[in-house]
Amino acid sequence: MAGVAGDATTTVPSGWEGTAARPTPPGADGTGRDGRDERRRERRRRWHHRDLTWSPYAFVAPFFLFFAVFGLFPLLYTGWASLHRVELTAPGDMEWVGARNFSRLLHDDFFWNALQNTVTIGLLSTVPQLLIALVLAQLLNQRLRGSMFFRVAVLTPYATSVAAATLVFVLLFGRDHGMINWGLGLAGLDAVDWQNGTWTSQLAVSTIVVWRWTGYNALIYLAAMQSIPDELYESAALDGASPRQQFLHVTVPSLRPTILFTCVVSTIGATQLFGEPLLFSGGAGATGGSDHQFQTLGLYLYEQGWVNLHLGRASAIAWSMFLILLIIGAVNRLVARRLRRSS
Repeated sequence: MAGVAGDATTTVPSGWEGTAARPTPPGADGTGRDGRDERRRERRRRWHHRDLTWSPYAFVAPFFLFFAVFGLFPLLYTGWASLHRVELTAPGDMEWVGARNFSRLLHDDFFWNALQNTVTIGLLSTVPQLLIALVLAQLLNQRLRGSMFFRVAVLTPYATSVAAATLVFVLLFGRDHGMINWGLGLAGLDAVDWQNGTWTSQLAVSTIVVWRWTGYNALIYLAAMQSIPDELYESAALDGASPRQQFLHVTVPSLRPTILFTCVVSTIGATQLFGEPLLFSGGAGATGGSDHQFQTLGLYLYEQGWVNLHLGRASAIAWSMFLILLIIGAVNRLVARRLRRSS
């Protein structure tokens, strides 16, 4: 019996030899090399998914960060300061006054004078600027030898520093030794006191703006002209249209969206005009002349905030300018919608 029992415990059925002694294959229980490789692949898939999901946000995050610090925060803080009486010497001491700073602007003659000067200088600079830019773009769109040189030359005033350009024009419009008065003297005309006159000073400041920005707008028009299909000009030529008629009836209608864009951008720039009148006034500083004859909204804001140290009033002027720009944007949207419907 003992032998039989021993045989029963040691005998292995046929075909099962070595099964009990065979080791477990590596990775079969998830703990070997194949299991580690699978976990690495899974981690790589997760990291790849996260990279695809979050990388675009990481790329654009610097813009939103800088916009929040240098754009959104100053805008909100200025709006909050406009509702308080606060001085620049003690910006932490705020006294709530509500809309009093805005109501004072409605009865402030200097504010309305600055607004009127801004509108006048804006019209005197924007209208000639865009008309001259359109003509220059049409000339540059022709087949000219050395066209690249002329395009770079047209853009040169835009690349010039506003301080350098304004100081040169101050010399040109000088009362006693200016080149403009010298030319008027050759023509038998009396010298003009450009800086102390109302219209003459505004015209001189507008001239600086026209000189600096005409080439910039001309290149914008040129880029838009080169996108007009040649088939339109060929059809107009077959119908007997002259070059002048092609310009008026083909080029200008095709440029309507671009012209609207430049009008809006130039109007915004005129609303924020600051450097040219400040430097043109010379020793007058932010007053815009001895009688505030060319003081713009930008100069008046600077005078209230950094000369008179009334930070609350300056903030109210800044927000008034912002509301004006919102109105300009709304008008632009309305006009653009009507242009799309008409086309």
